[in-house]
Amino acid sequence: MGRADTETETVTMRRMAPPGGAELDTRDRLVMEHVGLVKAMAGRLANRLPSQVEVSELISVGVLGLIDAAGRFNPALGVPFSAFARRRIHGAMLDSLRDLDWAPRTLRKLRRDVDGAIAGLRESLGREPEAREIAGALGVSEVEYDRLLDRLRSVDLAVIRQASAEGDGADSLEVVVDPGEGPHTTLERRELREHLARAIVQLPERERHILTLYFEQDLTLAEIGQVIGVGESRVSQLRTQALARLRSMLAGSLQRREAH
Repeated sequence: MGRADTETETVTMRRMAPPGGAELDTRDRLVMEHVGLVKAMAGRLANRLPSQVEVSELISVGVLGLIDAAGRFNPALGVPFSAFARRRIHGAMLDSLRDLDWAPRTLRKLRRDVDGAIAGLRESLGREPEAREIAGALGVSEVEYDRLLDRLRSVDLAVIRQASAEGDGADSLEVVVDPGEGPHTTLERRELREHLARAIVQLPERERHILTLYFEQDLTLAEIGQVIGVGESRVSQLRTQALARLRSMLAGSLQRREAH
């Protein structure tokens, strides 16, 4: 982000009235001290996305998320500003990616097909299906199934935090709750966190390990490959498969909840 961009964001920052949070001088200081955090997060996220997503765009929306975080930050909550800001910065970036809607409909349908195959096999087998079984349900070879997972990498933009090995999810799925949220929204967040924690511990150990390294330890796919002894491409395929398992498990548990 160049000097002109920085000056533009500064002007924007001063025009945005803080919603009862930090005073202007405190907010400005927090923003200027954490612009580097936005750049680092944008670069890290861009490495996981298709080449058509520009880092500069992620930085721009990330700065807006940082400004919002600085305006809403309340030190009395006992949460470090960097942790509070990360949630809003990352959220702003992901919202902008969803608005782009660059993933073709064919890929979205493919993701639904894979999720559906996994859910169906889980129901019939009473356990998590293996890759060869998922490929068979989709009517493709294992090699072709791996190619499908490669194609699906570009539509996996969800942010998922790894739950602890004990399955309580308390350490990794913590949510910095906006003080303005009502009790209903807070309850929904808590329930979603519980569903996700239970789903993650049901994953095959290798896939659970990959998600831990990727989302909790923030390693790149190449770095994870070095840790577990496989290539970057294989790590990407296993991560995509793990996310498909989680989506199907969450969809099933949430549907059951709504039925009661």
